[in-house]
Amino acid sequence: MNYKIKKISGDASFREFYRLKKNNKTSIIVYAKKNKYKNLIVYSVINNILNLNKIHAPKLIGNYYGNNMIEISDLGDKSFHDFIILRKNKLSEYKLLIKLIIKLQNIKTKKVYKLGKFKVKLSKYTSNHLHKESDLFFDWYLRHSLENKKTSRIKKLFRIELNKIYKKLNFKNDTFVHRDFHVSNIMLGKKKLGVIDSQDAIIGNPLYDVASLIDDVRIKLSKDLQNNLFDFYYKNSKYKKEKIEKLKNDFDILSVQRNLKILGIFVRLSKRDNKLNYLKYLPYTWLLIERRMKNPIFDKLNILFKKHLPLKKFRKQQRI
Repeated sequence: MNYKIKKISGDASFREFYRLKKNNKTSIIVYAKKNKYKNLIVYSVINNILNLNKIHAPKLIGNYYGNNMIEISDLGDKSFHDFIILRKNKLSEYKLLIKLIIKLQNIKTKKVYKLGKFKVKLSKYTSNHLHKESDLFFDWYLRHSLENKKTSRIKKLFRIELNKIYKKLNFKNDTFVHRDFHVSNIMLGKKKLGVIDSQDAIIGNPLYDVASLIDDVRIKLSKDLQNNLFDFYYKNSKYKKEKIEKLKNDFDILSVQRNLKILGIFVRLSKRDNKLNYLKYLPYTWLLIERRMKNPIFDKLNILFKKHLPLKKFRKQQRI
């Protein structure tokens, strides 16, 4: 039997990915020396949950946890991002992803899952989760963008207001959330959409993945397209009997929260891991934050930004 192995591009994690070719068949080796329980065991369990619910995801072929790796099925090398970036009319294709989110949200989860000797429990999103994530904005983005200025006071002021905003979320944390649902994490297979990078899945707010897709910082969508996709989700989800304002409220809050987190993560990737490519997304991330902060629920937060962190200064910032 002939074997060939080749390293392939990875994601923002510490994992490494290799395509293994055995004769005419291929599989993926996932290597994770750091956080290997989450990146190998939890990842395998989440993938199994998806497959059991008829959502195409990598299947576990071999578990070599002692050697810091697993072998999983190969979903190919073409992502939805590679496909959609070339399309002028994106609405019909994006609707497929909205339907996929709705399918994820219909998953009925158990309290505990097992993989061999390991037990995996999906945690619930809490206000602590939300703050821990948005804190990345202050601890990384601000720390590296404000010269000779202490950020601790700014962080404290903003955190107080963000806490008030997070308390205004309408929907309970009772829904399966992929937590990183965007076009680069959806693979195009033979008439199937495959979901990858699912190890961060959690039980949370139903609007989180919707905001992650529609306000994806990696691909620019027009306001009209974003609004059409949100309306499509509303009309086709199990929340269609709710007032649309309730969903829009949570969408805007979670979009701002997520994109503040992303600003921090992308600067961290640049400074800590020397992955400078992520900095090109900063200006559009700010634009998305501004777009959602037109909601009156952010009036006081807008005042804080105007006083301490004028958005015009940061909007064009691509190098930190």
